[in-house]
Amino acid sequence: MARLKIDNRTARSLWLQSHGLAQTPTGPLDVLGLIEQLGFVQLDTIQVVSRAHHHILWSRNQNYREPMLDPLLRTHRQVFEHFTHDASVLPMTFLPMWQRQFARKKHEVSRSNWFGKHLDPELISDVLRRITEDGPLSTKDFETRRADRTAMWTRPPHKMVLDYLWYAGELATSHREGFTKYYDLAERVYPQDVPQLSDQAQVQGLCHAALDRIGFGTLGEIRKFWEACAVEEVARWAEEAAPDLIEAEVEGADGSWSNVLACGDIEARIAALSSPTSRLRILNPFDPAIRDRKRLARLFGFDYTVEMFVPAAKRQWGYYIYPLLEGSRLVGRAEIKGDRSKGTLTLSKLWMEHPHLMTPKRLQKLDAELSRLARLAGLQRMIWAVE
Repeated sequence: MARLKIDNRTARSLWLQSHGLAQTPTGPLDVLGLIEQLGFVQLDTIQVVSRAHHHILWSRNQNYREPMLDPLLRTHRQVFEHFTHDASVLPMTFLPMWQRQFARKKHEVSRSNWFGKHLDPELISDVLRRITEDGPLSTKDFETRRADRTAMWTRPPHKMVLDYLWYAGELATSHREGFTKYYDLAERVYPQDVPQLSDQAQVQGLCHAALDRIGFGTLGEIRKFWEACAVEEVARWAEEAAPDLIEAEVEGADGSWSNVLACGDIEARIAALSSPTSRLRILNPFDPAIRDRKRLARLFGFDYTVEMFVPAAKRQWGYYIYPLLEGSRLVGRAEIKGDRSKGTLTLSKLWMEHPHLMTPKRLQKLDAELSRLARLAGLQRMIWAVE
């Protein structure tokens, strides 16, 4: 049987549709529904305009505002925080499939040199006792100090223990104050009637959920969606699930073709496609649609690197650069900075992928989107500082 062939234009539209970026970002807002559609939303401490998790949700529906995520975690317990490829917020309905990830991360962390020497049993017992007796605590509620303050990325011993227990699923994020995490016993945060799934069932659930959310991908891309399964586990799942999957070839931006697996309803998804909105969108660097830079380059022909950890003198673009999406193309990138004390949003640098894309109409679209982004961050004045 011939493989399904998906041309590049269709592949881009499928990708954007799967990631909630094909439609105009308006209409009724369902924050939990957006998180369930994406599977996870990456958390990030950096706030250049708005933190990544807020920006990602806003990109799908611009009625979203920053205070709307907290009640899902703190009050309703409809989401939980844990580690996918990075710290993320996930729907609580995924908790049955996440038990293996707690075990995997506990094993990984306990064997790492970084954590190992700080996992003193007495300190672990003391941290658990304090939280049991006092309720949710943050790292500020403990007094231990780093042994070596000069070493980069070092943490106080109690912070290492808190993180270890959080990775292991023995502690959970109760809530946040600002961006400060409060840890509580998992049994007081997570529902106690979580279905117990076999390890195999969890792998199957995770792989199906990943493929459903991306539509198509290589085994490596399916695995990297959650970073919660081993290579051989995903390969075994693909063999067992083969009757329900579609073998396909996807055309890249350069005309090359790649073999992928697609979800069983891929042809129905293709038939239902409409052209992505022509509205210009400012994407966050950690948006799930663009997180895999190799896949981004293959599908969209867009070479993008997050340079915040690159020495300033070696950066090609800048510290925190936002890709610009229009229709099914990434047309440019921009350096944008918010100053909440002054109430300003500043566009400091702008690059289009080709000179002919720098048109008055496109700049008007960008101006309108900047105004909308400013409202997300509660900023009142916009400054164009582009030379």
